Amino acid sequence: MPITLTSPVFSEGDLIPDRHTCDDADLSPPLAWSDVPDNARSLALIFEDRDVPDGTWTHWLLYGLSPDTGELTEWIPTLPSVENGIRQGTNDFGVAGYSGPCGQKIAHRYVFTLYALDAVPDLTDVATKADFLAAIEGHVLDTGRLSCTYASDE
Repeated sequence: MPITLTSPVFSEGDLIPDRHTCDDADLSPPLAWSDVPDNARSLALIFEDRDVPDGTWTHWLLYGLSPDTGELTEWIPTLPSVENGIRQGTNDFGVAGYSGPCGQKIAHRYVFTLYALDAVPDLTDVATKADFLAAIEGHVLDTGRLSCTYASDE
């Protein structure tokens, strides 16, 4: 059974609320999950725009989550390290932490992917997507996905 990944502020395929985009407060959204495998040692998250011309655009890399957590609250500070051993990588905007959807005139698909891992990735603060993917390769037990869309009103 795959991990169930949800948000209390939007449902699968819905528009992400403006509060979680650069058109507003640009806060990371709250997320919740269940059905994490019992043998998971850590969780990791990536948030990507899947509709950019060159492939994907990474908006958030987060790793070092305890498998016992069942949620992320709204607004994880945009710092390389936050509470409880959680670390954040460098997104494609060149900063650590969450940077929400921004400036798209045509609706894009965005996907949050939560990974259950059989190890704690050996990643430094502000790791890149390439570092992240290399560190989790061969360690993914299961995944959960949540999709949303976004298009700027301006």
